[in-house]
Amino acid sequence: MRVVHYLNQFFGGLGGEEEANIAVEVREGAVGPGRLLEQVLGDGSTVVKTVICGDNHAAENLDSVMELVVEQVRESQADLFVAGPCFVAGRYGVAAGALCAAVQAELGTPVVTGMAVENPGVDLYRQELYIVDSGENVADMRAALIKMAAIARKLAANEDVGRPADMGYIPRGIMKDEIVEESAAVRLANMILAKTTGQPYETELTQTGFEPIPAPPPVPDLSEATVAIVTDGGLVPAGNPDGMPAIASTIWGAYDIAAVDDLEGADYEVYHRGYDNRHVLNDPDRLVPVDVLKELEKAGEVGKVYEQFLSMTGLANPLANSRRIGREIAESLKNAGVDAVILTST
Repeated sequence: MRVVHYLNQFFGGLGGEEEANIAVEVREGAVGPGRLLEQVLGDGSTVVKTVICGDNHAAENLDSVMELVVEQVRESQADLFVAGPCFVAGRYGVAAGALCAAVQAELGTPVVTGMAVENPGVDLYRQELYIVDSGENVADMRAALIKMAAIARKLAANEDVGRPADMGYIPRGIMKDEIVEESAAVRLANMILAKTTGQPYETELTQTGFEPIPAPPPVPDLSEATVAIVTDGGLVPAGNPDGMPAIASTIWGAYDIAAVDDLEGADYEVYHRGYDNRHVLNDPDRLVPVDVLKELEKAGEVGKVYEQFLSMTGLANPLANSRRIGREIAESLKNAGVDAVILTST
């Protein structure tokens, strides 16, 4: 097979986070993990081109990167497009999923990628793509590529890929009809018996579980409390100093408002593709109400407004990623002595 391979700046050998803004680079032949990919694909398969792009650049210029990758796959007359594996790298996973989906939709070329279950790219693209569960450890690169190669060969041969448990890909949430020996009633009865007697069993319909979060106690006296503002509306200072993605953000930022009583639109930008942000750009206080809170502080109704507001992008953010960011923000505010938070959204 002729293969086009996509890598981020780290796996492409260009550097770590300091090179995350590097633009797209196209190289002839295999680079880094691509050499191992050729080995596990076997049968004379060749990585004809490697596309390398910085994670930040891909996140901020996804449409143009998709166009370039699709064109490279078309020009190369590739039989297969492979992205990653990405492990837990969130921006890498989101870009890999988007590129695979674009190549598959526009060219009909078989695609495969790999990432950890917790990667935000999984929830975004698991129904469209075959995503191998790479796990979190980069040391498992060979094992992940072997599973990706096995799926790639089946896709290229137009064969049925098989069950997720057998082929090592993340379940896509797609139900398929098949003939079985036992009726649904018998299977259900067997599961109930196994469950009530402590025996192992496997459900045929998995459901997402949500951990119940008890409400915290009320603030005893707001006039003595330090209050912070947190938003998932993507407001950042002009220039986007932290490189906040506009979708499926894996980061959050903290921005100084200690000497500010009113947010000016010229000083801020919004990185969030999920709502019409013109009103927020006109007056950022509509999303991050610094003006009102500072008035309450001066009136003595609020003890102190925390010196920073915290911001992230809440669009298309998988639950596991949102929980991680929430824990990080909560720990930061607790360590700073914040008593209460006003959480604003879109």
